[in-house]
Amino acid sequence: MVDYEGKIACTVFCGGCNFRCPFCHNAPLVVGNVRAEQIDESEVFAYLQKRRGLVDAVCVTGGEPTLQADLADFVKKVRDMGYLVKLDTNGLKPDVISSLLQEGLLDYIAMDVKNSPDKYSLTVGKDVDVSNISKSIDLIKNSGIAHEFRTTLMREFHTDYDLKKIASWIDGASAYYMQKYNDNEGCISHGFTAFDKAEAESFARHFDGKVASVGIRGYK
Repeated sequence: MVDYEGKIACTVFCGGCNFRCPFCHNAPLVVGNVRAEQIDESEVFAYLQKRRGLVDAVCVTGGEPTLQADLADFVKKVRDMGYLVKLDTNGLKPDVISSLLQEGLLDYIAMDVKNSPDKYSLTVGKDVDVSNISKSIDLIKNSGIAHEFRTTLMREFHTDYDLKKIASWIDGASAYYMQKYNDNEGCISHGFTAFDKAEAESFARHFDGKVASVGIRGYK
């Protein structure tokens, strides 16, 4: 009930990522021994077959799913079983996103916008061609399907100015969420600091008139 709003969904985690965000909470999927944890595709589809009529959707996440060479084939099989499909992505491979959208294989897409353009490489832990991020943002905004953008906020990486720049970057989007950072044992690095709820809510003003729906996640 969490990964796909309004739907009961199961989640498929893909190993590997082209970012090295130090605050990532899925370290085993990014820097761990991914091959040792692989699940055979037949097991996944057996699971889905048993739950037809009980589960509405499949969320494909990671790691970074767009690195998987057979992503489109996998999604087609899932859709052929009658499931909705949501993709979580970091947006670094707009060509893959474009192909999936053109083939009509996605029902929902969520993209992490890690920071303002000028601080992107610093935030994701490696040099990034930010033009690819911009291309993915534009593709998703104009996709005609349900979508959201989201940012995990930390004092060490984000300022009020950064949120203002993100708001301009995603102008025209359907939804944007600011997520609370949680330091747990699955993180690649530790010691970052979350904003409190009131501070996170104060950033929402930058998105007025730009994004249809703005919210926060992870706060009580």
